Amino acid sequence: MVKRISIKDVALKAGVSIASVSYVLNNKIDSRISKDTIEKVKKAAEELNYRPNNVAKSLKTQRTHIIGLIVADIANPYFSQIARIIEDEANKIGYTLLIGSSDENAEKFESLINMFCDRQADGLIIAPVENTAIHLQKLEKQKMPFVLIDRFLDNIDASSIQINNYEISQKVTEHLIANGYKNIVLVAYKTALKHLLQRNLGFVDTLEREKLKHQNAVLNIDKDAIDDDINLGLDHLFQSKTQQPDAIFFTSNKLAVSGLKKLVQLSLNVPTDVAVVAFDEAEAYELFTTPITFVKQPLALIGRTAVQMLNTKISDRLTPIEHIVLEAELRIGQSSKLKST
Repeated sequence: MVKRISIKDVALKAGVSIASVSYVLNNKIDSRISKDTIEKVKKAAEELNYRPNNVAKSLKTQRTHIIGLIVADIANPYFSQIARIIEDEANKIGYTLLIGSSDENAEKFESLINMFCDRQADGLIIAPVENTAIHLQKLEKQKMPFVLIDRFLDNIDASSIQINNYEISQKVTEHLIANGYKNIVLVAYKTALKHLLQRNLGFVDTLEREKLKHQNAVLNIDKDAIDDDINLGLDHLFQSKTQQPDAIFFTSNKLAVSGLKKLVQLSLNVPTDVAVVAFDEAEAYELFTTPITFVKQPLALIGRTAVQMLNTKISDRLTPIEHIVLEAELRIGQSSKLKST
Protein backbone atom coordinates (compact mmCIF):
# COMPACT_ATOMS: atom_id res chain seq x y z
CA MET A 1 0.00 0.00 0.00
CA VAL A 2 1.39 3.44 -0.97
CA LYS A 3 2.07 5.63 2.06
CA ARG A 4 0.05 8.84 2.11
CA ILE A 5 2.20 11.94 2.29
CA SER A 6 1.37 14.00 5.40
CA ILE A 7 2.16 17.57 6.41
CA LYS A 8 4.75 16.07 8.79
CA ASP A 9 6.58 14.67 5.75
CA VAL A 10 6.42 18.09 4.06
CA ALA A 11 7.74 19.75 7.23
CA LEU A 12 10.70 17.33 7.47
CA LYS A 13 11.65 17.84 3.82
CA ALA A 14 11.31 21.62 4.04
CA GLY A 15 13.10 21.79 7.40
CA VAL A 16 10.35 23.84 9.03
CA SER A 17 7.72 23.28 11.70
CA ILE A 18 4.45 21.44 11.08
CA ALA A 19 2.62 24.63 12.13
CA SER A 20 4.37 26.60 9.39
CA VAL A 21 3.42 23.99 6.78
CA SER A 22 -0.20 24.10 7.96
CA TYR A 23 -0.28 27.89 7.72
CA VAL A 24 1.17 27.92 4.20
CA LEU A 25 -0.91 25.07 2.76
CA ASN A 26 -4.12 26.47 4.22
CA ASN A 27 -3.40 29.96 2.85
CA LYS A 28 -3.25 31.46 6.33
CA ILE A 29 0.02 33.22 5.62
CA ASP A 30 0.82 36.29 7.68
CA SER A 31 3.89 38.38 8.49
CA ARG A 32 5.25 35.70 10.83
CA ILE A 33 5.92 33.37 7.89
CA SER A 34 8.98 34.43 5.87
CA LYS A 35 9.02 34.33 2.09
CA ASP A 36 11.88 31.82 2.30
CA THR A 37 9.75 29.48 4.44
CA ILE A 38 6.81 29.82 2.08
CA GLU A 39 8.97 28.88 -0.90
CA LYS A 40 10.51 25.91 0.96
CA VAL A 41 7.06 24.56 1.94
CA LYS A 42 5.60 24.94 -1.54
CA LYS A 43 8.64 23.32 -3.17
CA ALA A 44 8.62 20.39 -0.71
CA ALA A 45 4.88 19.84 -1.16
CA GLU A 46 5.26 19.82 -4.93
CA GLU A 47 8.24 17.44 -4.90
CA LEU A 48 6.45 15.04 -2.55
CA ASN A 49 3.20 15.36 -4.56
CA TYR A 50 1.38 16.23 -1.34
CA ARG A 51 -2.42 16.08 -1.42
CA PRO A 52 -4.49 17.32 1.54
CA ASN A 53 -6.53 14.77 3.45
CA ASN A 54 -9.95 16.24 2.78
CA VAL A 55 -11.75 13.54 4.77
CA ALA A 56 -9.80 14.37 7.92
CA LYS A 57 -10.21 18.07 7.22
CA SER A 58 -13.97 17.77 6.83
CA LEU A 59 -14.26 15.82 10.10
CA LYS A 60 -12.50 18.67 11.87
CA THR A 61 -14.34 21.55 10.21
CA GLN A 62 -17.71 19.83 9.58
CA ARG A 63 -17.37 21.09 6.00
CA THR A 64 -16.59 19.16 2.82
CA HIS A 65 -16.27 22.25 0.61
CA ILE A 66 -18.45 20.46 -1.92
CA ILE A 67 -21.60 22.00 -3.33
CA GLY A 68 -24.06 20.26 -5.61
CA LEU A 69 -25.80 21.67 -8.66
CA ILE A 70 -28.94 20.03 -10.01
CA VAL A 71 -29.98 21.27 -13.44
CA ALA A 72 -33.10 20.23 -15.31
CA ASP A 73 -31.36 19.34 -18.59
CA ILE A 74 -27.59 19.65 -19.03
CA ALA A 75 -28.04 19.31 -22.82
CA ASN A 76 -29.90 22.63 -22.83
CA PRO A 77 -27.42 25.45 -23.60
CA TYR A 78 -28.98 27.57 -20.84
CA PHE A 79 -28.12 25.02 -18.16
CA SER A 80 -24.73 24.03 -19.58
CA GLN A 81 -23.65 27.68 -19.65
CA ILE A 82 -24.92 28.40 -16.17
CA ALA A 83 -23.22 25.26 -14.83
CA ARG A 84 -19.86 26.51 -16.15
CA ILE A 85 -20.42 29.93 -14.54
CA ILE A 86 -21.40 28.41 -11.18
CA GLU A 87 -18.39 26.09 -11.27
CA ASP A 88 -16.01 29.01 -11.87
CA GLU A 89 -17.60 31.09 -9.11
CA ALA A 90 -17.56 28.17 -6.66
CA ASN A 91 -13.88 27.44 -7.35
CA LYS A 92 -12.99 31.06 -6.62
CA ILE A 93 -14.11 30.65 -3.02
CA GLY A 94 -12.75 27.18 -2.46
CA TYR A 95 -15.63 24.87 -3.35
CA THR A 96 -15.67 21.85 -5.62
CA LEU A 97 -18.85 21.67 -7.70
CA LEU A 98 -20.59 18.37 -8.45
CA ILE A 99 -23.20 18.54 -11.20
CA GLY A 100 -26.23 16.35 -11.84
CA SER A 101 -28.92 16.57 -14.52
CA SER A 102 -32.44 15.46 -13.58
CA ASP A 103 -33.58 15.38 -17.23
CA GLU A 104 -36.90 16.88 -16.05
CA ASN A 105 -37.58 13.58 -14.21
CA ALA A 106 -38.80 13.61 -10.60
CA GLU A 107 -37.33 10.17 -9.75
CA LYS A 108 -33.91 11.11 -11.08
CA PHE A 109 -34.18 14.40 -9.20
CA GLU A 110 -34.77 12.50 -5.95
CA SER A 111 -31.79 10.21 -6.55
CA LEU A 112 -29.54 13.23 -7.15
CA ILE A 113 -30.75 14.84 -3.92
CA ASN A 114 -29.94 11.61 -2.04
CA MET A 115 -26.54 11.32 -3.71
CA PHE A 116 -25.52 14.86 -2.75
CA CYS A 117 -26.70 14.30 0.83
CA ASP A 118 -24.71 11.03 1.00
CA ARG A 119 -21.64 12.92 -0.26
CA GLN A 120 -22.25 15.40 2.58
CA ALA A 121 -22.34 18.40 0.29
CA ASP A 122 -22.28 21.68 2.20
CA GLY A 123 -25.20 22.99 0.15
CA LEU A 124 -27.11 22.74 -3.13
CA ILE A 125 -28.09 24.98 -6.03
CA ILE A 126 -31.22 23.54 -7.61
CA ALA A 127 -33.38 24.02 -10.70
CA PRO A 128 -36.38 21.95 -9.56
CA VAL A 129 -38.65 19.93 -11.82
CA GLU A 130 -42.36 19.27 -11.52
CA ASN A 131 -43.65 17.16 -8.61
CA THR A 132 -40.51 17.49 -6.50
CA ALA A 133 -41.73 19.73 -3.66
CA ILE A 134 -41.74 16.76 -1.26
CA HIS A 135 -38.00 16.21 -1.82
CA LEU A 136 -37.21 19.88 -1.19
CA GLN A 137 -39.29 19.76 1.99
CA LYS A 138 -37.05 16.91 3.20
CA LEU A 139 -34.01 19.10 2.59
CA GLU A 140 -35.64 21.83 4.67
CA LYS A 141 -36.18 19.39 7.54
CA GLN A 142 -32.57 18.22 7.28
CA LYS A 143 -31.41 21.86 7.50
CA MET A 144 -29.52 21.45 4.21
CA PRO A 145 -28.76 24.91 2.76
CA PHE A 146 -30.10 25.26 -0.78
CA VAL A 147 -30.93 27.94 -3.31
CA LEU A 148 -33.39 27.65 -6.20
CA ILE A 149 -32.50 29.04 -9.62
CA ASP A 150 -34.62 29.58 -12.72
CA ARG A 151 -37.72 28.02 -11.13
CA PHE A 152 -39.69 28.00 -7.90
CA LEU A 153 -42.32 25.71 -6.41
CA ASP A 154 -45.36 26.41 -4.26
CA ASN A 155 -45.04 25.44 -0.58
CA ILE A 156 -41.24 25.72 -0.71
CA ASP A 157 -40.07 28.77 1.20
CA ALA A 158 -36.47 28.84 -0.01
CA SER A 159 -34.18 31.54 -1.31
CA SER A 160 -34.49 31.85 -5.08
CA ILE A 161 -33.12 33.66 -8.10
CA GLN A 162 -35.43 34.19 -11.06
CA ILE A 163 -35.89 36.55 -13.95
CA ASN A 164 -38.83 38.82 -14.69
CA ASN A 165 -40.64 36.20 -16.78
CA TYR A 166 -44.03 37.92 -16.89
CA GLU A 167 -42.64 41.38 -17.73
CA ILE A 168 -40.20 40.21 -20.41
CA SER A 169 -42.96 38.18 -22.05
CA GLN A 170 -45.09 41.31 -22.11
CA LYS A 171 -42.20 43.22 -23.67
CA VAL A 172 -41.77 40.61 -26.43
CA THR A 173 -45.48 40.69 -27.23
CA GLU A 174 -45.58 44.49 -27.22
CA HIS A 175 -42.56 44.54 -29.55
CA LEU A 176 -44.32 42.28 -32.06
CA ILE A 177 -47.55 44.29 -31.90
CA ALA A 178 -45.65 47.57 -32.33
CA ASN A 179 -44.03 46.11 -35.45
CA GLY A 180 -47.41 45.44 -37.00
CA TYR A 181 -48.04 41.78 -36.08
CA LYS A 182 -51.58 40.99 -34.97
CA ASN A 183 -52.05 37.24 -35.25
CA ILE A 184 -49.37 36.10 -32.81
CA VAL A 185 -49.02 32.54 -31.55
CA LEU A 186 -47.15 31.48 -28.42
CA VAL A 187 -45.41 28.08 -28.60
CA ALA A 188 -45.03 26.88 -25.00
CA TYR A 189 -44.66 23.74 -22.90
CA LYS A 190 -47.51 21.85 -21.27
CA THR A 191 -46.40 22.45 -17.71
CA ALA A 192 -47.30 23.39 -14.16
CA LEU A 193 -43.99 25.18 -13.56
CA LYS A 194 -44.75 28.72 -12.45
CA HIS A 195 -41.94 30.50 -14.29
CA LEU A 196 -43.12 29.11 -17.64
CA LEU A 197 -46.76 29.87 -16.85
CA GLN A 198 -45.72 33.47 -16.11
CA ARG A 199 -44.35 33.72 -19.65
CA ASN A 200 -47.66 32.47 -21.00
CA LEU A 201 -49.65 34.85 -18.83
CA GLY A 202 -47.57 37.89 -19.83
CA PHE A 203 -48.30 37.04 -23.48
CA VAL A 204 -52.04 36.43 -23.08
CA ASP A 205 -52.59 39.48 -20.85
CA THR A 206 -50.88 41.72 -23.39
CA LEU A 207 -53.03 40.42 -26.27
CA GLU A 208 -56.13 40.95 -24.16
CA ARG A 209 -55.10 44.48 -23.20
CA GLU A 210 -54.48 45.32 -26.85
CA LYS A 211 -57.82 43.76 -27.80
CA LEU A 212 -56.21 41.14 -30.03
CA LYS A 213 -57.35 37.56 -30.40
CA HIS A 214 -55.99 35.52 -27.47
CA GLN A 215 -58.21 32.42 -27.57
CA ASN A 216 -56.34 29.47 -29.11
CA ALA A 217 -53.25 31.70 -29.33
CA VAL A 218 -51.11 29.26 -27.31
CA LEU A 219 -49.76 26.06 -28.87
CA ASN A 220 -48.91 23.69 -25.99
CA ILE A 221 -46.04 21.24 -26.54
CA ASP A 222 -45.21 18.05 -24.63
CA LYS A 223 -41.58 18.27 -23.47
CA ASP A 224 -41.12 14.59 -24.36
CA ALA A 225 -42.45 15.01 -27.91
CA ILE A 226 -41.23 18.43 -29.00
CA ASP A 227 -40.58 17.75 -32.68
CA ASP A 228 -43.77 15.71 -33.18
CA ASP A 229 -46.00 18.25 -31.46
CA ILE A 230 -44.44 21.23 -33.24
CA ASN A 231 -44.71 19.50 -36.62
CA LEU A 232 -48.40 18.75 -36.08
CA GLY A 233 -49.16 22.13 -34.50
CA LEU A 234 -47.49 24.29 -37.14
CA ASP A 235 -48.89 22.17 -39.98
CA HIS A 236 -52.37 22.79 -38.59
CA LEU A 237 -51.81 26.54 -38.07
CA PHE A 238 -50.36 27.25 -41.50
CA GLN A 239 -52.97 25.16 -43.30
CA SER A 240 -55.72 27.14 -41.59
CA LYS A 241 -57.34 29.94 -43.55
CA THR A 242 -58.46 31.79 -40.39
CA GLN A 243 -55.75 31.10 -37.76
CA GLN A 244 -52.57 31.42 -39.82
CA PRO A 245 -50.07 33.30 -37.62
CA ASP A 246 -47.98 36.24 -38.76
CA ALA A 247 -45.65 35.94 -35.74
CA ILE A 248 -44.53 33.17 -33.35
CA PHE A 249 -43.05 33.57 -29.87
CA PHE A 250 -41.23 30.42 -28.67
CA THR A 251 -40.85 30.28 -24.87
CA SER A 252 -37.63 28.23 -24.88
CA ASN A 253 -34.61 27.76 -27.12
CA LYS A 254 -35.39 24.04 -27.63
CA LEU A 255 -38.87 24.92 -28.87
CA ALA A 256 -37.41 27.64 -31.09
CA VAL A 257 -34.83 25.38 -32.74
CA SER A 258 -37.47 22.75 -33.48
CA GLY A 259 -39.88 25.42 -34.74
CA LEU A 260 -37.31 27.05 -37.02
CA LYS A 261 -36.54 23.68 -38.61
CA LYS A 262 -40.25 23.21 -39.27
CA LEU A 263 -40.63 26.69 -40.80
CA VAL A 264 -37.80 25.85 -43.21
CA GLN A 265 -39.57 22.59 -44.15
CA LEU A 266 -42.75 24.59 -44.81
CA SER A 267 -40.74 26.97 -47.06
CA LEU A 268 -41.80 29.93 -44.94
CA ASN A 269 -39.58 33.00 -44.98
CA VAL A 270 -38.69 34.73 -41.70
CA PRO A 271 -39.82 37.47 -41.22
CA THR A 272 -41.57 38.05 -44.57
CA ASP A 273 -44.07 35.21 -44.03
CA VAL A 274 -43.86 34.94 -40.25
CA ALA A 275 -41.90 36.79 -37.56
CA VAL A 276 -40.05 34.83 -34.86
CA VAL A 277 -38.92 35.60 -31.31
CA ALA A 278 -37.26 33.03 -29.04
CA PHE A 279 -36.53 32.75 -25.35
CA ASP A 280 -32.81 32.22 -24.61
CA GLU A 281 -29.86 31.90 -26.93
CA ALA A 282 -28.80 28.85 -28.94
CA GLU A 283 -25.80 28.25 -31.19
CA ALA A 284 -28.20 26.74 -33.73
CA TYR A 285 -29.65 30.22 -34.35
CA GLU A 286 -26.36 31.10 -36.08
CA LEU A 287 -27.13 28.50 -38.76
CA PHE A 288 -30.34 30.31 -39.63
CA THR A 289 -30.03 32.91 -42.38
CA THR A 290 -31.98 35.59 -40.48
CA PRO A 291 -30.60 36.93 -37.15
CA ILE A 292 -33.09 35.81 -34.50
CA THR A 293 -34.70 38.14 -31.97
CA PHE A 294 -34.35 36.52 -28.56
CA VAL A 295 -34.63 37.05 -24.82
CA LYS A 296 -31.20 37.07 -23.17
CA GLN A 297 -31.08 35.99 -19.55
CA PRO A 298 -28.34 37.43 -17.27
CA LEU A 299 -26.56 34.08 -16.84
CA ALA A 300 -23.37 35.43 -15.27
CA LEU A 301 -25.32 37.38 -12.68
CA ILE A 302 -27.60 34.40 -11.94
CA GLY A 303 -24.62 32.09 -11.40
CA ARG A 304 -22.61 34.56 -9.33
CA THR A 305 -25.60 35.48 -7.15
CA ALA A 306 -26.53 31.83 -6.57
CA VAL A 307 -23.03 30.93 -5.33
CA GLN A 308 -22.80 34.01 -3.11
CA MET A 309 -26.25 33.38 -1.66
CA LEU A 310 -25.52 29.70 -0.97
CA ASN A 311 -22.13 30.46 0.58
CA THR A 312 -23.80 32.91 2.96
CA LYS A 313 -26.39 30.28 3.92
CA ILE A 314 -23.70 27.66 4.53
CA SER A 315 -21.84 30.06 6.82
CA ASP A 316 -24.98 31.19 8.65
CA ARG A 317 -27.98 28.87 8.61
CA LEU A 318 -30.15 31.65 10.08
CA THR A 319 -29.66 33.93 7.05
CA PRO A 320 -33.11 35.29 6.04
CA ILE A 321 -34.75 33.91 2.89
CA GLU A 322 -34.32 36.09 -0.20
CA HIS A 323 -36.22 36.15 -3.48
CA ILE A 324 -34.18 37.93 -6.14
CA VAL A 325 -35.70 38.83 -9.51
CA LEU A 326 -33.25 39.81 -12.24
CA GLU A 327 -34.10 41.51 -15.52
CA ALA A 328 -33.79 39.74 -18.86
CA GLU A 329 -33.06 41.69 -22.04
CA LEU A 330 -34.77 41.62 -25.42
CA ARG A 331 -32.12 41.39 -28.16
CA ILE A 332 -33.78 42.48 -31.39
CA GLY A 333 -32.68 40.84 -34.65
CA GLN A 334 -34.10 40.78 -38.16
CA SER A 335 -36.56 37.95 -37.44
CA SER A 336 -39.12 40.36 -35.96
CA LYS A 337 -38.49 43.49 -38.00
CA LEU A 338 -41.28 45.91 -38.89
CA LYS A 339 -43.99 44.18 -40.88
CA SER A 340 -44.46 45.38 -44.44
CA THR A 341 -47.85 46.95 -45.08
